[in-house]
Amino acid sequence: MERKAFGKLADGEEATLYTISNTKGMYAQITDFGASIVSLVVKDKDGKNTDVVLGYENAETYQQQMASFGAVVGRNCNRIANAEIVIDGVTYQLEKNDNENNLHSGSQATSRRLWDAEEQTADKITFVIKDAEGQQGYPGNAVMKVTYEVTEANELSITYHATADKTTIFNMTNHAYFNLNGAGSGSAMEQILQIRASHYTPVIDAKSIPTGEIASVDGTPFDFREAKPMGRDIEQANDQLSYGHGYDHNFVLDKERAGLEKIATAYSTKSGIKMDVITDCIGMQLYTANFIQGQKVQGGAVCKERDAFCLETQYFPNSINEPNFTTPLTEAGKSYDTKTVYAFSIA
Repeated sequence: MERKAFGKLADGEEATLYTISNTKGMYAQITDFGASIVSLVVKDKDGKNTDVVLGYENAETYQQQMASFGAVVGRNCNRIANAEIVIDGVTYQLEKNDNENNLHSGSQATSRRLWDAEEQTADKITFVIKDAEGQQGYPGNAVMKVTYEVTEANELSITYHATADKTTIFNMTNHAYFNLNGAGSGSAMEQILQIRASHYTPVIDAKSIPTGEIASVDGTPFDFREAKPMGRDIEQANDQLSYGHGYDHNFVLDKERAGLEKIATAYSTKSGIKMDVITDCIGMQLYTANFIQGQKVQGGAVCKERDAFCLETQYFPNSINEPNFTTPLTEAGKSYDTKTVYAFSIA
């Protein structure tokens, strides 16, 4: 396992970049700022190293940007309506950082802070971060851990573990932006995507708060049950797509059992790289990077909209306020545990 300096943050603290790898040439570079994936390198069909995630050159840029490239988002990912939650009859006010709503837990989220690295080996690293009572607005003193592992099966495994001394929200995800032709290679919308989901959660308007409905994908652009180019239907006249200028929606996964299941596959006909998404989560956000234009990534390329895509495993957005959705609450003294695996192969 390699480590090197990754630049200074605004308060003078030093960030570090860690590299974990397997014996087959796959490796991931992860910084302790936001526990963020900076690079994820796999072989394409010609054996060429291909970095399949968007990342920045240094920690200063990560701190300045708000796109959450590759970051671990917690305590809660996605949106909470009116930036307000009620737990055990007590109302908690969160930061309003997305119009009147809360997005990705705000400016003090785990994606915006330094984590502590521990348990480092050649192929695995664990990061830990602590939240004090009231930090980010949430109840309870909390400890959150994320473990990254590059396996000999060419998988990037991400395991989350969190506890708190009060009942609180834990709904963590990784906000990696993928392009299976390589970071900075242009639009990802011709890449093929299949999602095992018969339903999705439509949103009210452009602020992207779900209506509370669990709607069928039948006859809509949200039907990815059969593999299709990601952008095939993205320009359809559809209110849901117009709200987010593309896909930015939660899919209700067709899970057959508790535990890990393959729920999505992405594939590039150009690079030959296939990525399976395996998770124990019940939801997944498809975001087609609709607002990343102007972002300068590793290697110097400047992104345009839809030059990548995110597949973020999660509880449903605003589930704390929707009785129709599974609760994201973890009781005091109990643990939140979830796992997502991105498995790579050549198709």
